[in-house]
Amino acid sequence: MIKLLVLDVDGCLTDGGIIYSENGDEIKKFHVKDGFGIRAWIELGNEVAIITGRQSSIVAKRAKELGIKHLFQNVKNKKLVLQELLRSLSLNSSEVAAIGDDINDFAMLQYVAKSFTPKDGVVEIQEIVDTVLSKNGGDAAVREMIDILIASNGQKKEFLALWI
Repeated sequence: MIKLLVLDVDGCLTDGGIIYSENGDEIKKFHVKDGFGIRAWIELGNEVAIITGRQSSIVAKRAKELGIKHLFQNVKNKKLVLQELLRSLSLNSSEVAAIGDDINDFAMLQYVAKSFTPKDGVVEIQEIVDTVLSKNGGDAAVREMIDILIASNGQKKEFLALWI
């Protein structure tokens, strides 16, 4: 059973675009369906972590808004950070699913039990993951992954009961 979901940000939770305002403020767009799925995943008693290679106050705000307790930014070695997180949570890699879209996610995606990439993930990542999703990054790809994991965990009835 998957207990921890690990998310990359740029290219997975977002479309990978980074917009800067005239004042130099960074702007990112998140999909509400991803947020809905993440909140439900947490309400089902599961864990979520964001491990991203960039640093952004917007990502910290989004993580807080969604109730994501495990946020790691400006990470060079995502697999190493994940291994440290697993030790602290007393979990092992067979209980982890992750989504990534580019080469810096490669080792982490090979380490977890279930790996995903958005439809527009780079070819090298598409070749190694368990599932290439039908959605692009930032277009509810994370929600698609969560729906798959909820079904494989046997949590579909509990998920629906949260809302119906």
